[in-house]
Amino acid sequence: MTDVTVTAASDIEVDHEALDASIGEFTEKNGGYYSAAFQKIHESTGWMPSTFNPAAALLGPIWAAFRGVWGFFWTFLILEMIAWVQIGRGAWGNLGAKFSDRAESSMARVQDFLAQAEQARTAGEDPARFERLAANLTKSVEANQKAAVDANAEAFAILLFGLALFVAVKVFQGFYANIAYEKQYSRWRITPDTVESGIRQQNLALGLVLVLAIAPLTIYKFTVESPLEVLNDFPEKQFSSVFIEAPNETIFTRSATGIKKNIDAAADKGRGVFDGITAGVRSVLNVLTVALIETPWPVVMLVICVVAWRSAGPRVALFTAFSLGYLAIFGYWQVSMETVALVGAAVLICVAFGIPLGIWFGKSKRAYNFAEPVLDLMQTLPAFVYLIPIIAFFGTGNPPGILATIIFGMPPVIRLTALGMRGVPESIKEAATAFGASRWQTLKDVEVPLALPSIMAGVNQTILMCLSMVVIISLIGGGGLGKEILEALQYVATGQGLLGGFAILFCAMVMDRIVQGAFRTADQK
Repeated sequence: MTDVTVTAASDIEVDHEALDASIGEFTEKNGGYYSAAFQKIHESTGWMPSTFNPAAALLGPIWAAFRGVWGFFWTFLILEMIAWVQIGRGAWGNLGAKFSDRAESSMARVQDFLAQAEQARTAGEDPARFERLAANLTKSVEANQKAAVDANAEAFAILLFGLALFVAVKVFQGFYANIAYEKQYSRWRITPDTVESGIRQQNLALGLVLVLAIAPLTIYKFTVESPLEVLNDFPEKQFSSVFIEAPNETIFTRSATGIKKNIDAAADKGRGVFDGITAGVRSVLNVLTVALIETPWPVVMLVICVVAWRSAGPRVALFTAFSLGYLAIFGYWQVSMETVALVGAAVLICVAFGIPLGIWFGKSKRAYNFAEPVLDLMQTLPAFVYLIPIIAFFGTGNPPGILATIIFGMPPVIRLTALGMRGVPESIKEAATAFGASRWQTLKDVEVPLALPSIMAGVNQTILMCLSMVVIISLIGGGGLGKEILEALQYVATGQGLLGGFAILFCAMVMDRIVQGAFRTADQK
């Protein structure tokens, strides 16, 4: 039996001279001190090695900026500001100011009620109502005055807490600074080109500017009783007056007016193009409407169940039958088929354009870099925002709703298709080319099948995101289940809303299971 010798970590020989030289290159100044500190950190077995950095404890964020440890800078800048805010509140802040203001306001009303009571008494009327109101407000004045006294009495305790917090932050800075700096050194040894090292005068200047710009204003805002109004609200009108001479006009009003004029002009000039797009979308919707709504419901239900069985198996077929039964029993059949037609038209257009675009972007880095900001805009812009130009260009109703759904639902299938195409190994494509496959054959028989799981994930997300738009497009005249949910929201009809929500859920699950099963079956063949 062979003896195996295990070498302990402490038995590994370290070239201390090379390590010290590396640390000296990283720190550029005080290399000997940091070499000893880092060595103590490496040899420590506790969670907090006992190394203390006096410069970091004294200067805090300034030391961190000088050394380029920016995570340390922001963390302890915030902690020190919190401590200074407590010190300011206790030292010069008027903690009972809001209660005193309330007391003064209530006292003024008490005087008004007493004056009204005196007038009523002079006029021979009963002053009891005014005296009763004055008495009630007097109690409120006394309560607010007591609260002001109690709040001011807490000032000394808050001051002590702020001082204790400030000292604790300073001590913790000193103990943690070398640990944070050693972590940065470890990252620098791995990627020296991307991690800051040494000392930089520009970093020190930037740190000083940030501290002086952030800390005094923040502390002033939270500790002074009545801070400058400019710190609460941006001086929009004054800023606008620099660029706009009109007295009652701001940058916002001028911009909004200009955008509206441009959109209206574009809508008028491109009316024929927009009407053509609307007609094309309506034609797809009409085909699906005829197939799903005008066809007898037993035929539609039977065909959907058979398609689910052939595509995804008997379990999905049973679930599909249950879902369709739910829609029919609760009276959602007609509106559900209208919803499926709306979503189906949007998904068909998304997939028809999204997958080819995704393949193109996956094979062309330049094209993807150009399209990525557009995709980000399509996904991050709230749906209610781009409903406005949709209405301006295409009007209201189902076709504009489908166009809004396309904008929201197309990015996932494009992104995930591009991701799948980029994930195909180059060696496999080279092997296909070596065996004489053309570019089309390589794409059709190698790249797309290997990228199919990612593509199907994109189709899945597109279906679900299109269905999530059902309620939103009802705001611009779209029909289907979204209209039912909108009515439930308007009249707070809880039962109607939940039943309609479950109907949307079943529609989404059935569509997704059938599509996923169909592609999975095709992939197995």
